[in-house]
Amino acid sequence: MEDKRGFALWITGLPASGKSSLAQAVKKLLKEREIDVEILESDDLRTKLLTVSTYTEEEREFFYNALVCLGKMLVDHGVNVIFDATANKRKFRDKARKEIQNFMEVYVKCPLEECMRRDPKGIYRAAKSEEATTVPGAQVPYEEPLAPEVIIESNRETSERGAEKILQKMREKLDLKLQV
Repeated sequence: MEDKRGFALWITGLPASGKSSLAQAVKKLLKEREIDVEILESDDLRTKLLTVSTYTEEEREFFYNALVCLGKMLVDHGVNVIFDATANKRKFRDKARKEIQNFMEVYVKCPLEECMRRDPKGIYRAAKSEEATTVPGAQVPYEEPLAPEVIIESNRETSERGAEKILQKMREKLDLKLQV
């Protein structure tokens, strides 16, 4: 019997680094190749899984465990998944790598100053005014991946170019039949 598992990409990086734009660009390229993918966007899912987001360590632990569980279930049932989530601690992403077959990690590398300049959701402004106290990179550590399959420097590369790089690596690592 043929394995019908999907694949998972975890796109990580600081808030405002360009994760969501990259996830959408990857989805678009895959759709052009008739490959469906579901984006699990952390801000959207937080509103569905948590009554109120406090971003405490305990809450993050619960949320990322739930996110990995959801992603694994989808992949095991043939659904391709893109995690669009900061996951500030390496252990959250490593758990996904350990539990999900056909997994790749993409690091959207962007200088903190550039993320703060972009700040589309006002996260860093909230950190500066102390309305927020747990912003990764500003108030709590963001642990960069040790060995991501792809690094996209979003202050130097477009999302479209990054998506092309990701598809190329997917072809190599996940043995997908993609025209890049």
